[in-house]
Amino acid sequence: MPFQKVQTDKLSIAVVKQIELLILRGILRPGERLPPERDLADRLGVSRPSLREAIAELQEQGLLSAKAGSGIYVAEVLGSAFSPALIRLFSSHDEAVFDYLSFRRDMEGLAAERTARLGSDSDLKVIQAIFNKMETVHTRNATEEEAHLDAQFHMAIIEASHNVVMLHMMRSMYDLLQQGVFYNRQMMFQQRATRQAILDQHRTINTALQARDPERARDAVQQHLSFVRRSMEDHQKAARNEAIAQQRLQHETG
Repeated sequence: MPFQKVQTDKLSIAVVKQIELLILRGILRPGERLPPERDLADRLGVSRPSLREAIAELQEQGLLSAKAGSGIYVAEVLGSAFSPALIRLFSSHDEAVFDYLSFRRDMEGLAAERTARLGSDSDLKVIQAIFNKMETVHTRNATEEEAHLDAQFHMAIIEASHNVVMLHMMRSMYDLLQQGVFYNRQMMFQQRATRQAILDQHRTINTALQARDPERARDAVQQHLSFVRRSMEDHQKAARNEAIAQQRLQHETG
């Protein structure tokens, strides 16, 4: 983990600042477990009492939480971006699905443009590594794994844009998506033609990013999310048509 030795008159304050920055920059993620106390104190170059003081301060801030018999974890703070009442509204109205996709289209297009311009070589290697896994998984009919890598790929682009406000907002949005608030992601990977189209679109996005072409990267992301929107519209239309057909069948045979 990316901890560095600290030097200051008040060691606990320096520890607090370092862990705050790691959380702010998205390096330490919600739900991630910190190393054991002895190990973490050694990595930071501080005494265990100083570390305990810093951990207590971060727990009071709500950034860390303790789990009995398990350890210290980065707090699951993402859910606070939206109230429970608003989340229920999102989940019960189709309008929210398409506004969500439009929001993603705008924000992720910007993130891709920034990543092509500002991302480091290491950022691009992370994105390439995830895409390589996507190609490997695509050869198997593992829709859940493919959907998970899809989210990882998009989040890696957002992380590589190096905008911490965008990072935490979009991570919150993806957290709701993983909970199935907007739609079931796995549905997108159940049809072979759709799976292939999505992989090809991700390849186009990755190629533009690796070439550091901001305009092409933005356009590729926006075209991909426009495709996702059309696919969602087609799915909903097909579901409505099937419901009507079932009613007709029941009327004829019942």
